[in-house]
Amino acid sequence: MTSVVQGRDAGGDLELSAEVAVVGSGASGAVIAKELAEAGLDVVILEEGGYVPPEVYGNWRPTQTLRHMARLAGAQVALGIGDSPVINILTGRTVGGSSTMTGGVCFRIPEGVLERWQREQGLTGYLARDLEYAYQSVEREIHVEEVPVQMRSRGSALFAEGAARRGLAIKPVRRNTQGCRGSGRCTFGCPVKAKLSVDLTYLRKAQARGARVYSDCLVERVVEKDGRAAGLSGRVLNGPHGGRGGKLRVSARTVVVCAGALHTPKILARSKVGRRSRQLGRHVTLHPGFRVAAEFEERVEGWKGALQSIYSDALAERGITFVGIWVPTNVTASALPGIGRELDARVRRIPHLALFGGMVHDEGGGRIFSVPGREPLLVYKMHPRDKARMLEGMRVLGECFFEAGAHSVILPILGSQPITSPDGLKAIDERIPARRFECAAFHPLGSARMGCDPRTAVVAPNGETYDLPGLYVADGSLFPTSIGVNSQLPIMAVATKIAWGMRERLG
Repeated sequence: MTSVVQGRDAGGDLELSAEVAVVGSGASGAVIAKELAEAGLDVVILEEGGYVPPEVYGNWRPTQTLRHMARLAGAQVALGIGDSPVINILTGRTVGGSSTMTGGVCFRIPEGVLERWQREQGLTGYLARDLEYAYQSVEREIHVEEVPVQMRSRGSALFAEGAARRGLAIKPVRRNTQGCRGSGRCTFGCPVKAKLSVDLTYLRKAQARGARVYSDCLVERVVEKDGRAAGLSGRVLNGPHGGRGGKLRVSARTVVVCAGALHTPKILARSKVGRRSRQLGRHVTLHPGFRVAAEFEERVEGWKGALQSIYSDALAERGITFVGIWVPTNVTASALPGIGRELDARVRRIPHLALFGGMVHDEGGGRIFSVPGREPLLVYKMHPRDKARMLEGMRVLGECFFEAGAHSVILPILGSQPITSPDGLKAIDERIPARRFECAAFHPLGSARMGCDPRTAVVAPNGETYDLPGLYVADGSLFPTSIGVNSQLPIMAVATKIAWGMRERLG
């Protein structure tokens, strides 16, 4: 990237002006900035996190990446209500946002989901045919391609063998990569710039057309004047240890909030936007994810190869999708059962482990509460059907690994012991409390849902908020429901569609 102005280096207050102010530099904010800058508009992008060049984060250890680029150093969670797990949520807080920390998996929104949006929210402009050109534009910019067979890790290859014996269809993953060398650490920053995150693509093109990127800028609220959005206010994070420092003031005739499904509601709530529908902060979905580990006699060395190369949508109609994964050795070690010598022996066997993951197209709902401080409070109640989906997914993954010749499988259930035979999987049933699940999520969506009725939606189909003209939202918080697939490409396509509409209105 060309120069990023780092707020931490600013001596005091920061005052800016632009035609369009964009909050957030991730998958959606970068798209909005690039599309509007190329239309000749003066754009400024404000990112709460710091700027880390790709040649730096590509050489960091995973723990360094989490500390400097992930929100709350990767420790952000959704608190479970009732029989629900605590769900760890990994999102980016850096220039480039979460796109720097994804596996690069690219799916389009299933057509059935879009038809549901039309049926329930009246979103007639969001069917597959309406998004086709936006998808094509994004896929060209970030170079979406299939992962070749030779890039599969041994762990993924073993799973594919077992899945074939079980009759589970396997397909190659599509990712936004070019020149991948199979380093296996996409979620902690690609070491060879092969994953084309938005800091390497959209933001560079936005800057080439005059857009300005500012890091370390915490936006707190939208400024209103004469009944319209007129700018932003907040703080520059140039205090001690990156704390709140000087004042941030931005004047702009249009504001686009792209702070993500967890933080966009906090900004809108502080700005007294979203009150009319009483929907702000509600309907949060997460795609709760799980992983199953399997031990083999052979050395698997699952870290060698593409992090995510194959998937199965064979159970997608039941709300379950399987995707290959690998987790850094230190994280894997922390999740293994046992203590003392027992745990030590299992850690030494990590090179013999294969991992595969799954996620559910969740019905359960989360809610975001705006509380004092920078971070929102997220609570989540897992629907009983989602619990059943997770248990079924664990059983199926275990069956595939045993078909591939695994000696044992380790389930993501706190307090459980390795299962050493297929018969042992029969014990996975509804009596297991969901609160014992080891669960993670990477696709928070909802919270400022889009729709045609201002009584039931926060944002109109064109991205403009119902409560404040001139204020737009273009991130995953718009999505009325969970989508059942990785969300990066869908968010970027929807942001592209919104940006194209804005160009016509603002141009």
